[in-house]
Amino acid sequence: MDNRPIGFFDSGLGGLTSIVHTMKLLPRERIIFFGDTARTPYGSKSPETIRQFTMQIGRFLVEQDVKMIVIACNTVSATCLTELRQACPAIPVIGVISPTAKVAAKICSEEDRIGIIATKVTVKSNAYERKINEKHPGLHLFSKACPAFVPLIEEGIIDNEIMDLTIRYYLDDFIRENRINTLILGCTHYPLIAANLKRIYPGLRIISSSQEVATAVQIELKKRDMFAEAVSGESVFYASDLSENYVNMIKMILGKEEEELDIKFKNLDI
Repeated sequence: MDNRPIGFFDSGLGGLTSIVHTMKLLPRERIIFFGDTARTPYGSKSPETIRQFTMQIGRFLVEQDVKMIVIACNTVSATCLTELRQACPAIPVIGVISPTAKVAAKICSEEDRIGIIATKVTVKSNAYERKINEKHPGLHLFSKACPAFVPLIEEGIIDNEIMDLTIRYYLDDFIRENRINTLILGCTHYPLIAANLKRIYPGLRIISSSQEVATAVQIELKKRDMFAEAVSGESVFYASDLSENYVNMIKMILGKEEEELDIKFKNLDI
């Protein structure tokens, strides 16, 4: 048993979609989340800059005495998972790509046409293709970078015509030309537009990285006998830019009022 918190982080607020699933699956666990909202999005930055930011956040979470770090960001998982594990050898570090790829490889067949949408960095890394092919060679995989999704979601521009038009701009031709029937949401922000995707493309099977990482956390905690014995305090949500929009999005995603949440500002730009 281990009552220390689990540390989650993301380039912005998308990682909160992983926390929703983790809280439902593991209600006794306490969470410390860091959203780097001042420097989002990561998906258009260089790998070197992403690594610098990741190491800063990793050190901060270790200082909070977390028992595990969850990279709730596909871009970071694609670029510096190994480096963060090397920097934090005393605790497990989990990324979001491997759990998602494992599920996709298991449920998909050679008849499926699988689209992967993600940030530019994640798509360029080919991380999903490599991981899926390791588990299930021969699947038909197609990738598409959708760089405008994250900034729109961070601004709360979700349930409106602007987001729908942006989705169609990126995906209409991609889905039609490649005959996509399964779509992997290769960014933890993207579950926030899953309802849009289902409405615009009915019948499309969607695989979410946010949901699969919660299962991966449960498996890792069980393997190491690190489940919390009892609820030991409130979860804390840090942000590098504590804007009104960030607070409102936390409330919306977690379904709680502000007074129920411990939200703090933390500047890691050093």
